[in-house]
Amino acid sequence: MIYTNTYESPLGSILLAGDEQGLTGLWFTEGGRYIGLGLKKGARRYDTDYFDQTKEWLDLYFSGRDPGFFPRIHLVGSEFRNRVGEIMCEIPFGKTVTYGWIAARMAKERGLERMSAQAVGGAVGHNPICIIVPCHRVIGANGNLTGYGGGILRKKALLELEGNDISQYTIPTKGTAL
Repeated sequence: MIYTNTYESPLGSILLAGDEQGLTGLWFTEGGRYIGLGLKKGARRYDTDYFDQTKEWLDLYFSGRDPGFFPRIHLVGSEFRNRVGEIMCEIPFGKTVTYGWIAARMAKERGLERMSAQAVGGAVGHNPICIIVPCHRVIGANGNLTGYGGGILRKKALLELEGNDISQYTIPTKGTAL
């Protein structure tokens, strides 16, 4: 069974989704890409312990604090996408890494000489659990704030909320990153 719930954040409404194992989705409902990706017909609104944990986590996060814990999540996807998600969960609050950094780490783990940063970008871009699996902390080479499923302005706002100096990043004015 797939369950849903909602959360009202300072950056807009958020749709939560989950299954028996944990949180499977978290999307901004306005102006975002891939909203509800993977949700099946018949999903029903329901209160679960992990939705309560998620809302507590979001309350702490939007107050500008590192929540210090993760709600129960269930990464649903390919082995590659799930590993990218696990690595993103290791990025500390207030820090950023590049797509290339994640690609290099994955290549090393797999005993490869290199891995495509673009492949990592595809996995990051389709992250179904935004904010908690912090895809907003992944930036392009040379500090470019590249695409974010919730919109580039939200990515900027989330990074600022975590205390990042946005002046060190380049914000695109056109293209798919917006």
